[in-house]
Amino acid sequence: MECSGVLHLIVLGLLFVGLPTLSYGRESSSTCLALYEHGGAPAVFESPECRQLKHSNDSQRTSLCQTAMLQGRRKYLEDRILCALDVRIPFPGKVGIMEEVRVGVAAVFDGHNGAEASDMASKLFLEYFVLHTYFLLDASLFAAFKHSLQGNFDDSFRFDILKEALLRAVHDIDVKFSKVAFMENLSSGSTATIILLLDGQILVANIGDSKAFLCSEIFQTPAEAKAAYIRLYMEERRNGVISHRRRNKNFELAPADELVHLSVKELTKDHHPDRNNEKLRVESAGGNVLEWAGVPRVNGQLAVTRSIGDISLKSFGVISEPELTDWQPLTVNDTYLVATSDGVFEKQNLQDVCDLLWEARSHHPTKLELSSSGSYSLADSIVSTAFERGSMDNMAAVVVPLASSGFSQPEPLLRVFSFAANNSSLVHTA
Repeated sequence: MECSGVLHLIVLGLLFVGLPTLSYGRESSSTCLALYEHGGAPAVFESPECRQLKHSNDSQRTSLCQTAMLQGRRKYLEDRILCALDVRIPFPGKVGIMEEVRVGVAAVFDGHNGAEASDMASKLFLEYFVLHTYFLLDASLFAAFKHSLQGNFDDSFRFDILKEALLRAVHDIDVKFSKVAFMENLSSGSTATIILLLDGQILVANIGDSKAFLCSEIFQTPAEAKAAYIRLYMEERRNGVISHRRRNKNFELAPADELVHLSVKELTKDHHPDRNNEKLRVESAGGNVLEWAGVPRVNGQLAVTRSIGDISLKSFGVISEPELTDWQPLTVNDTYLVATSDGVFEKQNLQDVCDLLWEARSHHPTKLELSSSGSYSLADSIVSTAFERGSMDNMAAVVVPLASSGFSQPEPLLRVFSFAANNSSLVHTA
């Protein structure tokens, strides 16, 4: 055991020495390791000897990550957001040399019955996630070092570590909040939609009914473009404001103006009580799915079957385990990565949001450079439009413009477009 402890110290030293985002003292490393193995991230952060393991907030880059929240017509704002696109983590390379890897995190937490759960989740997730990553790396490197193995430290190793760190961070947040809720008699809970970005790929974890999706370029035929034009015209007409560019009653398109558009790729599936597999779990645990105000709810109360908190319903099949998309590659067509709370979609759908972003990109390009730190942004457009269309809920949005964030695929695809003389067809070659 003593030898194992020394080896762990060596490995931890390799991980933590010289890193600006984490301060780690060798004198307390064995204590912190023991606490971690028995109590996870909360035990480490609650220990006076390990409080130096605090992740810096310097990893947030607001110029690349656009965020917005709006209280709307609710009495309190219970939504929370998180966006950090420059989290630096050392990983072993294929030849065993440690190299710093850039990881992005974007998340929305939609609270209910109070903001305590969403607030705690938004404040703790990044620290817990990074801490779990380091200790999981330590365990992997320690095992390879102990057995004199070179280790299989290829790209999949990084993806596996980060995925497991996310799952453990969510679990620990739910455990910590549940303890606080029990002691302080709190009834709140929170959804969580969390996106990780690494090397041109994304992983999405979802708990509840907040949403993540991509707005991706598609290349339409003129007939498809005209149909989209009419759809947007009718939407503007319903909202009472028709833009100057759509006042042509003959619906004539400018040359190639509408042949490129943004189409939605949904990345999450809501955890509603009437979803078959979710309903089965609730009923198997002794809960019931009952409608109240026209909405299916667990025991007539909660409109989602997965959440952080909601401790009174955990024994009735409500869980905090995320549903994962697992890692998937971004394409050069993927333009915006978006996460929102469900209040954004009370009066509109996901495609409406992509249409909104397309309008901003095509006709208000200066918004692409603005951030939520002090200027009106794409995320602000999303929440304000939802409010203007009549949403009664809190609203939150995170928008990551993928091309400028550096997380999209580095090798662009070559596309050549040729238009027939009569503009009746679109030929696309790659």
